[in-house]
Amino acid sequence: MSSPRVIAIDGPAGSGKSTIARALADHLGLEYLDTGAMYRAVAFAALRARIDPGEAAAVVAVAQAMDLVLDRTSCVVDGVDATEAIRGAEVTAAVSTVAAVAEVRKELVERQRAWVAERGGGVVEGRDIGSVVFPDARLKVYLTASPEVRARRRAGEIGDADVEWVAADIRRRDDADSGRVASPLVAADGSVTIDTSDLGIDEVVAVIVGLL
Repeated sequence: MSSPRVIAIDGPAGSGKSTIARALADHLGLEYLDTGAMYRAVAFAALRARIDPGEAAAVVAVAQAMDLVLDRTSCVVDGVDATEAIRGAEVTAAVSTVAAVAEVRKELVERQRAWVAERGGGVVEGRDIGSVVFPDARLKVYLTASPEVRARRRAGEIGDADVEWVAADIRRRDDADSGRVASPLVAADGSVTIDTSDLGIDEVVAVIVGLL
């Protein structure tokens, strides 16, 4: 599908996707969608229903039935405020398993495309936005950073988390996201890779705006 007003931001955990995507959307006056939060919402809903994340058929049913209200500041899943819970350790441990299920991805990709169609575009961030969801996006950016920087950033987001533990968890998620069969984490064809290790938020946004 043609997506001339979509800017796709992909990359691994801790690369700065969410922070940069929000700042870019503000700069350009566009809407912003965190697709990773959608997969976390499915994991939350499955865990809340006492479903093992590895039970693919049951997780797919949860994804298809899930009522999700997601914006910049909140995530409401089936009427329950899950804003904080989707960032917690339990959901974080389960989300890669949930995200590897092809039918879950199919369901959420349809929702992501509908979101953009309703708004006429936006800044969309995740792990397969440029490669699968919007391959014809106006601009595709792949953000990355050194493992050490990524671990420090995520530890800071979590708050008082052990950096070594976070680094190990990031490696686990990288392996799961890059190795899955359904829409693996890759730099999309035609994307521009930006290493954010030594760049501030405004500097990265300026680079992307320059690319536009």
